[in-house]
Amino acid sequence: MYIMFEKIVSFIKSLYPTENPVSLHAPRFSGNEKKYLIDCIDTTYVSYVGQYVSRFEDEIRQYTGADYAVAVSSGTAALHIALLLSGVSREDEVITQPLTFVATANAITYCGAYPIFVDVEQSTLGLDPGKLNSFLLTNGVLRSDGKCYNKITGRKIAACIPVHTLGHPVRIDEIIEICRKYQIPIVEDSAEAIGSFFNGQHVGTFGDFGIFSFNGNKPVTTGGGGMIITNDITHSEKARHLTTTAKQPHPWEFVHDHVGYNYRLPNINAAVGCAQMECFAAVLENKRDTAQMYNEFFKNIGIPFITETKHAKSNYWLNTIVLTDRKERDQFLDYATIRGIQARPVWTLMPSLPMYRHCQCEPIETSQWLEDRLVNIPSSVRM
Repeated sequence: MYIMFEKIVSFIKSLYPTENPVSLHAPRFSGNEKKYLIDCIDTTYVSYVGQYVSRFEDEIRQYTGADYAVAVSSGTAALHIALLLSGVSREDEVITQPLTFVATANAITYCGAYPIFVDVEQSTLGLDPGKLNSFLLTNGVLRSDGKCYNKITGRKIAACIPVHTLGHPVRIDEIIEICRKYQIPIVEDSAEAIGSFFNGQHVGTFGDFGIFSFNGNKPVTTGGGGMIITNDITHSEKARHLTTTAKQPHPWEFVHDHVGYNYRLPNINAAVGCAQMECFAAVLENKRDTAQMYNEFFKNIGIPFITETKHAKSNYWLNTIVLTDRKERDQFLDYATIRGIQARPVWTLMPSLPMYRHCQCEPIETSQWLEDRLVNIPSSVRM
């Protein structure tokens, strides 16, 4: 076993030759980041007013093919607003998956709603359409108001959040078809998936809303930031309004017509995003090349490597291997860490966290199986 571990560590070090520890996913600044930041400082436009905010929104809109884009302070903020505009309110329920970053479930809780956890599939790591359909056949009922309700709890199922996990597209076409049948709005959690496509269409553009994260560890970073995308002009206008504290336009008066949020992305962060997008095509190509090298290496030593599925094109945000069990997973993580390789397991499943143990949870054998075995390995852009 340790001979295999040494082969993996040696290969990673050959991809990332450095005297320093090898990061899991380090940001890369090789373009106009400094130039644009200096411009923000020189012009004093460092808050959410400034040319780079709208420019960054246009970059994301054009790249993804969405009609509208609204820049916000984080992917979590984007999820929160998208859920509110989908009609999620207190005592509602939202279907999502147990294998995800905690922000997905937290955004549901911000709305006063409850997550329902439906299992993922092994091939995509995302929400399993078959299990989603089975859950709704058993538990969902359409009432005269045109909304879907949970037979067990009596609560409205107000939205569904499939996650494009680690950058790998879910079978979003099937999920869309199922949710449309039950009149359930879809918010695509594409936080990790800028540059990922399904059937030639960018993820995040299939549902009612899509969201992205531009945290420091993402393929495109603004330091901290997020984006809401939609094809509905009313949704986009409401998102822009709510994320700017719901302030009515006026030269000097402070009038707010809703409970709003201070969620807009500052110009100084958007400036970094503009520079990142200028280099993103090369970044994506580099990451996909790295994934191909990993795939060939792990195939030769008999370790499963997570690859994109049919009809999907992944950005391979975090390259991922599948080990034998939790014991081997933890042994490898310890071995790699001691040797300066930053690797990590996937997130603790949401129903295992204390604040979500009480939530309705369908059988999640696949998520549990994956939690015990998945390991994310270094995935930075190679120099």
